[in-house]
Amino acid sequence: MVDNAAAQPFAPASAHPPPSTLPPPPPAISLHPATPPPPSAAPAPGQAPGRPALSFPRPALRLTSEYDSESQVFLHRASCRLFDGLAKLKLSFLNNRNGEISSPLLRLNLGKRLSVDYDVEAQNALVKGSFDVGESLQFQASRDLKEQQGEVSMTTTIVEPSYKLALTTAVPVVGLPKATFQFPTGEVSIEEKEDEKAERVLTMNGILKGQALNGVYTAQYEDTNLKSTCSDKNLKLRYCYKDEEMSFIPEISLPYNAVSLMFKRRFSPSDKLSYCYHFHSNDWNAVYKRTVGEDLKFKAGYDSEVRVGWASLWVGDEEGKTKAAPMKMKVQFMLQVPQDCIENSVFMFRVKKRWDF
Repeated sequence: MVDNAAAQPFAPASAHPPPSTLPPPPPAISLHPATPPPPSAAPAPGQAPGRPALSFPRPALRLTSEYDSESQVFLHRASCRLFDGLAKLKLSFLNNRNGEISSPLLRLNLGKRLSVDYDVEAQNALVKGSFDVGESLQFQASRDLKEQQGEVSMTTTIVEPSYKLALTTAVPVVGLPKATFQFPTGEVSIEEKEDEKAERVLTMNGILKGQALNGVYTAQYEDTNLKSTCSDKNLKLRYCYKDEEMSFIPEISLPYNAVSLMFKRRFSPSDKLSYCYHFHSNDWNAVYKRTVGEDLKFKAGYDSEVRVGWASLWVGDEEGKTKAAPMKMKVQFMLQVPQDCIENSVFMFRVKKRWDF
């Protein structure tokens, strides 16, 4: 009898075990040691875990120093912005060559609407503020805390921004408020003042401008007494003709009949000559100016009234800010030579430097 098991063909054993019985692969070998994770920062005292600490960045500090050899005094100004630019703090003081500090003044600006000036030596504060009521009405006020005096002003727009009316009064109130009316061709103001007899009278100041003969004429009144219709100072009449190469400016002051004439000539974009002659006194002065780029300016002139010739050299933009000047510094050198005594010539210089920290 044949065994069925023996009759079955021989089945060789599998060389690999079932997948369920496979051992896990060995870990990969790295030639570089693993970097341990950074330790978690411990919370600051009084800080809840998981909350970032409040940070107050250091405000940028600006320091500007200016020295004038004529007065031999340093002028220092330091400023910084606080609370993300909402406020600005300024400190200015004088410093002589002996190291003595004088005239310290502290100013705090809160936006563009409120400012406080504190005089350290006088222990006095001047407060100025302004606010708008709608689009056509603005109030401005100032107060001297030590003198207990101030001023309040109200400005309103009439019809369009070119026409404005302003009323200004002193606090405590003394007399009528000052009224100023502005219009496209000038402005007129009426104010109550005391005359030589200690009487309060109304005076008028005004300026009027207009176009005539391709130029601009200007009439300026100063302290005209409305009661006697006379001027305590003068009336200036001026005409200015200007083109790309020449300026012609005659002027007369009444009632003194002081007549002057100014002439300016531009020879090139970098060369300019100006001359002024006063007919009532026969005095004259002339100035020649030459610029080299934006950071170098040379001037030379003569004034017959004081009989002095002079020359100056500006390194850095004369009228610009120190921030835009090279190395944030401006320097002026000046030489004055008296005509009658050349031995008494004076050399002066002025330096202005700014640092940002």
